[in-house]
Amino acid sequence: MSDDITQLLRRWHEGDASALEVLLPQVYAELRQLAAQELRGHRHHDTLQPTALLNDVFVRLLGAQQVDIHNRKHLFTTASKLMRQVLVDRARAQQRDKRGGGQWQQVEWVEALHLPIEADMDLAALDDALKALAQHDERMAQIVEWRCFGGLEVIEVAHLLEVDERTVYRDWAMAKAWLRQALGAE
Repeated sequence: MSDDITQLLRRWHEGDASALEVLLPQVYAELRQLAAQELRGHRHHDTLQPTALLNDVFVRLLGAQQVDIHNRKHLFTTASKLMRQVLVDRARAQQRDKRGGGQWQQVEWVEALHLPIEADMDLAALDDALKALAQHDERMAQIVEWRCFGGLEVIEVAHLLEVDERTVYRDWAMAKAWLRQALGAE
């Protein structure tokens, strides 16, 4: 199946619009499930449905001037990043709408980093911390992004990264500790 997706992505990138029509039904259900997992329990996003989140992701993906997705891993990486951007943008917009300044609610970060992401999580602060983590260690940031925003399990992350599950568990633990420290300092 992964090879089929890679072939369809390649054909689409080469300008075959019919490849996209075949590709979307193959990946839509799985991506929608990831969107549903991400939204589950988010009080700040309770008006956003998984289909709407995924549609926003596709609008951004298809509206990009240069779409160059190479394989299934790259597709899910890109979709996870776009889900993160959509949710962070919505969180920031909600904060702007609520305030005359930045009225951020402080939460217990140690508890908030047990995933899935807690409903009261300050997604803008998490996004900033993830950017800093990516500069420190791109793979750890990718693991957090896939686990938090993509809803992937450790075994799925290991498969996408083509590493052992123990490596993912180790990086996951280190990334959470790093984020606890970074977010606790704010």
